[in-house]
Amino acid sequence: MLRACHERIAAQCATLEKLSAHLLSHGADEQAQQAARNIMRYFDVAGPHHQADEENDLFPMLMEVGQRQRSSITELIASLLEEHRSLDAGWAQLRAELVDIAQGQVRPLERAWVDSFVGAYHRHIAVEEGQVLPFAEACLDRQKLEKLSAAMVARRTMPLQ
Repeated sequence: MLRACHERIAAQCATLEKLSAHLLSHGADEQAQQAARNIMRYFDVAGPHHQADEENDLFPMLMEVGQRQRSSITELIASLLEEHRSLDAGWAQLRAELVDIAQGQVRPLERAWVDSFVGAYHRHIAVEEGQVLPFAEACLDRQKLEKLSAAMVARRTMPLQ
């Protein structure tokens, strides 16, 4: 599920880059407005769920194992947690611009912000998929993986009203 989330993050980042280019030639047309809404929906809802999956469930499990094994994974996770805060700040900057675009206001996205945000996410995902997830697969037993999966599903399950 975490890898699937990373794929969706990468897809939203690609849409963000396309939107940036689209705005220059087409302005905040209906297609741009819809793209802005879709990006905001993802990073406002699914993005925080993904971070919570990592911060509340996966990372604590890995920190426990890493401390027992005296693994450098503990320092890597600490770094990833700092990156989450940086990614949140980058998202806050971009979101303010996307709100205007979603409402049809013609304004270009700050290209440096887009490039910084997308680049940071690509690097972040590469570290997680290259180092953290393989460590998790090697160290977490079936019971812990089931606990992780159940927490992730519960986080996304909306109560019926």
